[in-house]
Amino acid sequence: MKIIVPMAGRGSRLRPHTLTVPKPLVPVAGKPIVHRLVADIAAVLNQKIDEIAFILGDPAFFGADVVESLKELAKSLGAKPSIYRQLDPKGTGHAIMCAAPSLKGPAVIAYADTLIRADFDLDTSADAVIWTKKVDNPSAYGVVNLNDKDEIIELVEKPETFVSDQAVIGIYYFKEVSELKNELQYVLDNDIINGGEYQINDGIKRMMANGKTFKTGTVSEWMDCGNKEVTVETNRRMLGFLAESGEKLLSEKITKDNATIIEPCFIAEDVVLINSSVGPYVSLGKGTIIENSTVKNSIIQTHSVVKNATLDNAMIGNHAHFNGKFTNVSIGDYSELK
Repeated sequence: MKIIVPMAGRGSRLRPHTLTVPKPLVPVAGKPIVHRLVADIAAVLNQKIDEIAFILGDPAFFGADVVESLKELAKSLGAKPSIYRQLDPKGTGHAIMCAAPSLKGPAVIAYADTLIRADFDLDTSADAVIWTKKVDNPSAYGVVNLNDKDEIIELVEKPETFVSDQAVIGIYYFKEVSELKNELQYVLDNDIINGGEYQINDGIKRMMANGKTFKTGTVSEWMDCGNKEVTVETNRRMLGFLAESGEKLLSEKITKDNATIIEPCFIAEDVVLINSSVGPYVSLGKGTIIENSTVKNSIIQTHSVVKNATLDNAMIGNHAHFNGKFTNVSIGDYSELK
């Protein structure tokens, strides 16, 4: 089994936090988004992962440190890492085709901008599986249309009339991913464009037209990391899940001086808490200092300093300095507010 991860986008909706760090490497509950996503997919598959292929953008942004981080992620799961580049952003289908040498055999394709919680058996008898989540407002999503055998017969984008409540979340399984590759090659060769780009859906629709069987795999939780507000909410939800599972979230190397931690929180090593209350639902990166402050429902990354603050629904980057009375803030790396 392979996992193919297109992640070449710049994450503009999450700026300023993606000005220096690609969005899939922004940490949620103490771990980069893409690390959590790939590990959760591997757990659902319950199969040996032979290769994980990452499709990155411009090397000037997705540099050597990013490549090394992703290689280590693949190796930690016993898989061979492969790195590809999408230098010209031409859509989801085009991104997948940038990894053409890896598109053979069984594979999961997963876009690295969401997190999931799932507990289902993957139907490997189907030609393909599209992972979905039941939603209350299907008109806001792309959804699947099912026949009486619970097979997917159509993909419908933001339906004005009810089709189904199963929204497509951007994770797909293909028993033989070369079949998708062949159809996407046709899309590219014949310049089939939707929304100004080459889309994975056009390859999938051609597979359906050729009689391939598509089923659904429904996740219990689907968490977005598209902008600051939803990323903080995803951090809150993920901390709750991890606490329930018994995962250790607090480092043993935390310095506390008249400080209180209200769990669940993720607090990395070398964090210093002075005259402060932290939590619930707070993630603090390595080496961060919180002094004379109250922080809840927030993400603060590594080596930042927060003083004299009351923070709620805040997101602060790496090596930032914040001193003030603002509450709902979003501060990027190496920024200062004093």
